[in-house]
Amino acid sequence: MPHVLLVEDDPAIRGALIRGLTERGHAVASAATGMAGLELAVANAPDVVVLDLGLPDVEGRTVLRMLRGASSVPVVVATARDEESEIVAVLNAGADDYVVKPFSAAQLDARIRAVLRRMGEDRSSGAVEVGGLRLDPRSHEATLDGRDLELSPREFALLHYLAVRAGEVVSKRELLAEVWHLPYGGADKTVDVHVSWLRRKLGETAHQARYLHTVRGVGVRVAAPER
Repeated sequence: MPHVLLVEDDPAIRGALIRGLTERGHAVASAATGMAGLELAVANAPDVVVLDLGLPDVEGRTVLRMLRGASSVPVVVATARDEESEIVAVLNAGADDYVVKPFSAAQLDARIRAVLRRMGEDRSSGAVEVGGLRLDPRSHEATLDGRDLELSPREFALLHYLAVRAGEVVSKRELLAEVWHLPYGGADKTVDVHVSWLRRKLGETAHQARYLHTVRGVGVRVAAPER
């Protein structure tokens, strides 16, 4: 039975979602404020957190950043805004998926199960090695030549997706769909920025690429450095 933490300040919405998710086989705990939700998430280690952005004490995106600093628990963000820029911003901040208000318990249930399914697939796969780069999706540990890499969840997901397909050029549209879960695409700059952050952590630059190679007009590929 999936354990869900629902962080939502509106009592009517919170009550309806608790009933709907419980009927669909989830064990649901809830909090009405960001700080209370953060404490429950750290103390109880739920399987997934559903986080409203419009909270009375702390802005939801701030709660998300704080949660990401303490846990890798999957987070589904609930937002009233459907603009691409807002959605990209919350995904870049560490959310695993999003749902736009108003939404039903059935729709939220589907999003939760999809996120948990992806997490399960990641954990069941073994470590990936490309040259001196090693990524273990079960522990979310990344090392380069034996040195730990401090990667955000999104950076890890991007690098792992590329490493699994080492040598293959992956389009930015595919990365936005599979890593950011934006099925209709998004801003290429989102990928570019994360690739730039990864390059810094890998100790390389666009002009002196070792692992991350950008193919102009096509996409990005990971390859072991040439000896």
